[in-house]
Amino acid sequence: MVERAPEQDVDEDALRVGEPGRSAAGLTGVLVSLRRAREQMGVARTVRTLPLVNQRAGFDCPGCAWPDPRAAEGDRRKRAEFCENGAKAVAEEATTRRAGPGFFARHAVADLAGHTDHWLGGQGRLTEPMVLREGDTHYRPIGWAEAFDVIAEHLHALDSPDQAAFYTSGRTGNEAAFAYQLLVRCFGTNNLPDCSNMCHESSGMALNETIGIGTGSVSLSDVEHADLVLVLGQNPGTNHPRMLASLERVKERGGRIVAVNPLPEAGLLRFRNPQKASGIVGRGTALADEFAQIRIGGDLALLRALTGLLVLAEDAAPGTVLDRAFVEAHTHGFAEFARRARHIDWAATERATGLGRPQIERIARMLVDSERTVVCWAMGLTQQRQGVATIREAVNLVLLRGMIGTPGAGLCPVRGHSNVQGDRTMGIYEKMPEAFLRALEEEFGVDVPRAHGMDTVETLHGMHEGRVRALIAMGGNFAAATPDTAATERALRGCDLTVHVSTKLNRSHVVPGRTALILPALGRTERDVQESGEQFVTVEDSMSVVHASRGRLRPAGEHLLSEVAIVARLARRLLGTDHPVRWEEFERDYDAVRDHIARVVPGCADYNRRVREPDGFVMPHPPRDSRTFPTATGRANFTVNVPEPIEVPDGRLLLQTMRSHDQYNTTVYGLSDRYRGIENARRVVLVNDHDIAALGLADGDLVDLVSEWTDPRTGVEERRAPRFRVVSYPTARGCAAAYFPEANALVPLGAVAEGSNTPVSKAVVVRLEAASGT
Repeated sequence: MVERAPEQDVDEDALRVGEPGRSAAGLTGVLVSLRRAREQMGVARTVRTLPLVNQRAGFDCPGCAWPDPRAAEGDRRKRAEFCENGAKAVAEEATTRRAGPGFFARHAVADLAGHTDHWLGGQGRLTEPMVLREGDTHYRPIGWAEAFDVIAEHLHALDSPDQAAFYTSGRTGNEAAFAYQLLVRCFGTNNLPDCSNMCHESSGMALNETIGIGTGSVSLSDVEHADLVLVLGQNPGTNHPRMLASLERVKERGGRIVAVNPLPEAGLLRFRNPQKASGIVGRGTALADEFAQIRIGGDLALLRALTGLLVLAEDAAPGTVLDRAFVEAHTHGFAEFARRARHIDWAATERATGLGRPQIERIARMLVDSERTVVCWAMGLTQQRQGVATIREAVNLVLLRGMIGTPGAGLCPVRGHSNVQGDRTMGIYEKMPEAFLRALEEEFGVDVPRAHGMDTVETLHGMHEGRVRALIAMGGNFAAATPDTAATERALRGCDLTVHVSTKLNRSHVVPGRTALILPALGRTERDVQESGEQFVTVEDSMSVVHASRGRLRPAGEHLLSEVAIVARLARRLLGTDHPVRWEEFERDYDAVRDHIARVVPGCADYNRRVREPDGFVMPHPPRDSRTFPTATGRANFTVNVPEPIEVPDGRLLLQTMRSHDQYNTTVYGLSDRYRGIENARRVVLVNDHDIAALGLADGDLVDLVSEWTDPRTGVEERRAPRFRVVSYPTARGCAAAYFPEANALVPLGAVAEGSNTPVSKAVVVRLEAASGT
């Protein structure tokens, strides 16, 4: 399979490569934030908007899910409670640029499909519903009522509700998410794929199995008061920069940080806090006390060695290392785990990790010395074939020391999008438990299906096989976010109907089904006024805090609807005006939605009152709150996890996909990845100097990336992404990195994490060939 490179809206030959950054943020971060905001919003709009980001009376940043300081934890918010990439996210949404009917009249879909994601996103906010009917070359305006008619007619024509899939992005607020999943289940299916399937599904599966709940066990205060923070498989400087301020507080209080990553990320080396003089004119704060430059896929082997070293240290000095009282009172499976953990194959560990035994032993000693340890991770762990097992081993590490349900310690999966965790809490999941489904039926007097639905990868397989004929997407960029780009685009084009609720143009709109609709929605930054008055929505952050978000800007167009209104109107058209759910009340007043949430969603009692508290409320977490573990054993479960190193043939590298500093998820803000010293290009592959030489290449060569994967049914498959520039970079030996979504073309649809079905985007075997035609 060959990816077709988009037209060169950007001259990739203008690539400039400098030295990788040694620190993050600083004055440059401030200046870039203000410049990008001014370019998109203008000066006056910037001054009105940025001070509202992540404020109690303002709106939640549409970027990452890092939590805000809470009064209950002794912290006060700053006047500028946002980061550089948060400012870019706000500017993208609050831009004054518009992509209305005139834009679509000028550009055929075939023309749009030839442009890059950066160009598409730069055209501005969508302003009216648009339709592309079968045989049309251009999208055309359509009224809302007619748009809902088109959707309902297609969905009613399906042989079964299970022939439709209803995707959700993490940006959707709780009220819209709850209404959406209710609509889908009332229609008759549990096909609710979402962005979690592609990021932290491995975390949820591992945590549910081991501690009984799929969310992290720490608060922001816990992180900041830890003696040791172990940061695995994540790049806070780009993906959740406000975390750097929390890590700085760890260092100020005398704590230590271990960074485990194949790439030396600037944000984990040094942080120049732009809200402090030392961050503007000084050198800032050195963060990582130990940088373990691990080989891709070696995290499980590292964690397995660390847990083994802790058990051996306890054997040598009984009662001084492990929390025996906690292990005996609250855990299951320790004896078998410990028996297996005592054997560490050091030769295999060093091969798998690329780390030396002395460094691993130093990290183990830091763990022994720490009284309060927090283990953080992101998609560097979850998007591996053994992602679930790796996170289970991280849980083992915490359980050994009794560091759950105690201040300053615990498990911290760092979620990406701002409400991805809230969407799951509200029922956006293809396998919701029986208790939730039964509560829906009792609350609304409806019948909902019990058969498990399809996740994202299963949905793509269903499209290819003709079992899924319609895709409705509430936000997101399905085409660009999913793996195996060529296969995904074929799947979308093969659908009878594709519908995307969006704020801006993206790749999904230009690979349409036979009939396609774009429905423009209000953004997080905009005022939402309904019949009962001005509304607010709620979101849940990465640490289970639920709070309000109130947009303040005038909507980008008079024809925009809120996501809640879109769901409610579609439901009335699809399910009928005599349906038991009073959908019109949902649209009229979001308090009505929240009243139902309070009675259906566990932990959300008295929802309307509690979300009106200045800092909202924290969802219950039995392991954290009372050391109660709602697992099958009634205890926290130790697990035995055996590393299975990735075999990489000679002449190949192990590739990970990554974000540029100038993007968030699939939204490309610009072409400046300054922390890695890369400017003006995105089709680059970062390779270690030694590997470049061993492959007979030179820095700056133009290559095709060819992935190799063995399908158990069909044998070896290859996928080609053309014309990437080789960039010499201090990656781990044998490893390479390239930006997504450009490199998604290399990730096979069948290559998924064991158990979670998450695409393996962080461990793709590739070879580098001279670029086609050169």
